Amino acid sequence: MQIGKREFDFRKGHTYVMGILNVTPDSFSDGGSFQTIDKALFHAEEMIRQGADLIDVGGESTRPGYIQVSAGEEIDRITSVIGRLKKEFDIPVSADTYKAPVMDAALSAGADLANDIWGLRYDVLFADGKDYSGWGGGTMAEVIAKHKKPVCIMQNRRKAEYENLIEEICSDLQESIRIGERAGIDREQMILDPGIGFGKTYGHNLEILAKLECFLPLGFPLLLAASRKSVIGMTLDLPVGEREEGTLMTTALAVCAHWDIVRVHDVEKNVRAIKMLEKIREYAG
Repeated sequence: MQIGKREFDFRKGHTYVMGILNVTPDSFSDGGSFQTIDKALFHAEEMIRQGADLIDVGGESTRPGYIQVSAGEEIDRITSVIGRLKKEFDIPVSADTYKAPVMDAALSAGADLANDIWGLRYDVLFADGKDYSGWGGGTMAEVIAKHKKPVCIMQNRRKAEYENLIEEICSDLQESIRIGERAGIDREQMILDPGIGFGKTYGHNLEILAKLECFLPLGFPLLLAASRKSVIGMTLDLPVGEREEGTLMTTALAVCAHWDIVRVHDVEKNVRAIKMLEKIREYAG
């Protein structure tokens, strides 16, 4: 898959690293740390030096209990950062938003990958069930198709209610794929994310981590975004800033299950863990 100027070969069994760059005042992990453009660029440069393969830029916290910001404010937060990143660094950049006009602006500013936590379904789920955009400029799927950029589709639900967790996550993802295809997004341009921490209970999150191999039959590149999340904090009884080891274990699970991308805060240590595991795997026959 071509993301920006880089070709990602998701058939080689290598796990790539997406570094997280939050330009928000209230992100659950690093809120307020990288709000200015200079601080954001410095952190991005640090992650690139540590081995990040992509940088994911977010302008609104989606932690539990978050306060929604307007599309205009979110656009202001992320487009200038994305523009500078693309100007100063040769690395693919993704835009993390569920708002169609924000994604439109981010992709216009140079973002190479759309990262949607509502899996192209926000317009439908929050528009009284009607298949139209409440934004006035097209649905998320239509916006991404217009820009001809790849997309990471995440499964999410308004309520953490499932009868068969894995089957229903896969079913929701398949519906998102159909929405994307109807809008004109090529299925070869799609990455899937089961949505750790979104519309899930603590037990649901652990079940996903225990059954990563169950998502392989979907036949799409897979992204795991578990870094510093509450499933780690609740298991280890640790605050956000002390969840590094737990995150490394989820990355190890992703590598062992042959997943394609991990989205993390601590790039350097995750890159090292992946390198070690993949070297060991070479000798496992």
